[in-house]
Amino acid sequence: MTVTSTRYLPAASETEVTVDRDTARPPPRLWYAAEPPFKGYQAAPSGGFQQSSVDTAIVIDNGASLVRAGWSFDKRPRLSFPANVARYRDRKLNRTVSYIGYDAYADATTRGQIRTAFELGSSVVTNWDVMEGILDSIFVQIGVDGADGCVNRPILMTEPLANLGYPRKTMTEIIFECYSAPSLAFGIDSLFSFKYNNGTNGLVVSSSHTSTHLIPVLRSKAVMSSVTRLNWGGAQGVEYLLKLLRLKYPNWSPSQKFADYQAEEMIREHCYVSNNYDMEMSKYLDWSGLEDRDHIVQYPFTEHTVIEKTAEELARIAERKKEGGRRLQEQAAKMRLEKLVRKEQELDYFKELQGRLINQTKKEIRRLLDDDEIKDEIQLDKTIKELEKSVRKARNKDVGGPDNPEEEEEASFPLLDIPDEQLDEAGLKQKRHQRLMKSNVDARARAKIEKEKEKARKAQEEMLENERRENDLEGWLDERRAARSAMLQKLKDRERQKADLGNRKSLASQQRMKTLAALASDQPGRKRRRGGDDDSFGANDDDWTVYRTVATGEQSDDEEEEDLGAGLKSIEAQLLKYDPSFTEQNTREAQTDWTKSMMHAFLRGPRPFNPESQQELHQIHLNVERIRIPEVVFQPAIAGLDQAGIVEITADIINQSLSKAEDRDSVLKDIFLTGGNTMFSGFDDRLREELRSVLPSESVVKIRKATDPLLDAWRGAAQWAREPGFKQSAVTKDEYFEKGPEFLKEHNLGNVLNV
Repeated sequence: MTVTSTRYLPAASETEVTVDRDTARPPPRLWYAAEPPFKGYQAAPSGGFQQSSVDTAIVIDNGASLVRAGWSFDKRPRLSFPANVARYRDRKLNRTVSYIGYDAYADATTRGQIRTAFELGSSVVTNWDVMEGILDSIFVQIGVDGADGCVNRPILMTEPLANLGYPRKTMTEIIFECYSAPSLAFGIDSLFSFKYNNGTNGLVVSSSHTSTHLIPVLRSKAVMSSVTRLNWGGAQGVEYLLKLLRLKYPNWSPSQKFADYQAEEMIREHCYVSNNYDMEMSKYLDWSGLEDRDHIVQYPFTEHTVIEKTAEELARIAERKKEGGRRLQEQAAKMRLEKLVRKEQELDYFKELQGRLINQTKKEIRRLLDDDEIKDEIQLDKTIKELEKSVRKARNKDVGGPDNPEEEEEASFPLLDIPDEQLDEAGLKQKRHQRLMKSNVDARARAKIEKEKEKARKAQEEMLENERRENDLEGWLDERRAARSAMLQKLKDRERQKADLGNRKSLASQQRMKTLAALASDQPGRKRRRGGDDDSFGANDDDWTVYRTVATGEQSDDEEEEDLGAGLKSIEAQLLKYDPSFTEQNTREAQTDWTKSMMHAFLRGPRPFNPESQQELHQIHLNVERIRIPEVVFQPAIAGLDQAGIVEITADIINQSLSKAEDRDSVLKDIFLTGGNTMFSGFDDRLREELRSVLPSESVVKIRKATDPLLDAWRGAAQWAREPGFKQSAVTKDEYFEKGPEFLKEHNLGNVLNV
């Protein structure tokens, strides 16, 4: 199998310009989106089974995020991989292949077939086929060499707090029936971590992949009746971040979807707990310091290569263009001059012809006019007037002749008053022509009158508006504000419609395609019946070429948008003049200026955005999300979770569940943080400050973190497996067959049957 991975090569040189155009600053720091966590071939650890004895336990931390396994004498787990299995039918090999753990991320085919052993968003095992595959992989890789596939070593396995009876029963059956293990014990990972860090009395705050638990511990035994769970962990944080990013970038390229492992990397790399969330959130998008707070995550892209020319080449090209323009102007001027000379010659000829017609007989006049293909003397007179007008205009434009336009003579139509009976055929044609000309003159006169009326009406409206403004300034301002809001809404609707039409899956785009399909139908008048004659036009990409061909109306849309923009500027100018509360910062131009736009800071950070750059189009900016994701455990309501935060839960456990003062004091002196979701920077400081505000002033609060919040649970389990208490708490195979799979031995580090 060949696995290829995409690497990111930053640009060799990038130049950015700040708001102050006189100052240049270096390109921003980029973090690159995580690649699939495929680790390639890794040799299985060897020698463990030979070093073990029949009393050496196999320790399995069965976490929903990562499964860790090893021998009880190991210092760290030998195996650590996701609880994922990908199975699919390989047509080339003609058999079903399975990829377990990180191997499931080998390529797109395996990633599409990934299945987890746990219920979504919980640590409860529900997919037992996947779980068996994971156990098989564990026993094979750590070198178990039992007869007939038997695991001849005790097994210690972690399980979720307050685990259900059915998953524990099924796991017990698999361990004893399928693998014939001699004994099995279950324990709680957070309590193992607490024990490994020498805890006796305290409050264990375990925030892991699927949930957060607060467990009071007295004299090395958990007070199960006071345990409280918050349904928020790393998996919910990943889902929440993905939801925020999809809302923030709704038009993100479908070829680059946000993946869970990428979101996990973003949370781990960029998020931290704010010491004062509300205050920091209110100032997070301020321009001062935003360069450091805004983190840019770069996704893979293909930039269009543009060959840049040197300054000398650009100057030569500009000079060639200028020289070509001069030659074209000279040629055009020469052609216009030649045309003017021809028109002057024609004008002299027709004037000489008009002079020769004087005192000639009708027959001779007809012969002279027919020689030049002229109908009558009226047409000759009209031709002479048109040539004089054209020559005069050409002289004024090119030659620079005197501008002495003749006053337009008042139009006269004498033939309209003469009855048709008194006119011959030529006269009737001329009369019809004069009637058409008179209608044009009358139409222009009416348009001129309408224009004067419109001008007077606008003057009257302006006068009335000035009077209304002087008499009722507040009412007039309210009308102007309402008109401005209406125009802004129209502009927003138009922008939204343009965006929808750009997305082929939007309702507006689909409706337009249906309209085109109806217009292209062979039977446009026939109604479609429900359930029959389904229209599939638009299903193929080729159909959308028709859409691009027939899409029109862009110019009219732009003109309408320009009209709205001009009207909006006029209203804003009036508000700036008469409304003291309306300033330049409130205008649409100022609000759309990226240097003053909070939305730009939220989406694109403190730098200008170039929509033509593929690199910038494939960047996401993490700013407020950096403190919003970890804040949920303190304020679950911001993520829509109807539960109390860990501070309120802690105060309730201390004040309500622990009745003795010495118990409360001993618990507060050791608040123990474990689990991957407690590794955010500032988590312990924020919890300490919050607890001081809800607990009595004389309370002594001490908070500490696990030495390794991720591995201490497995190390604590391995440590306990070497102690005598493990043998006493483990269920043997004989006890399993005698008392059934529901049988459980209770101990200080595990669940209890009855609280």
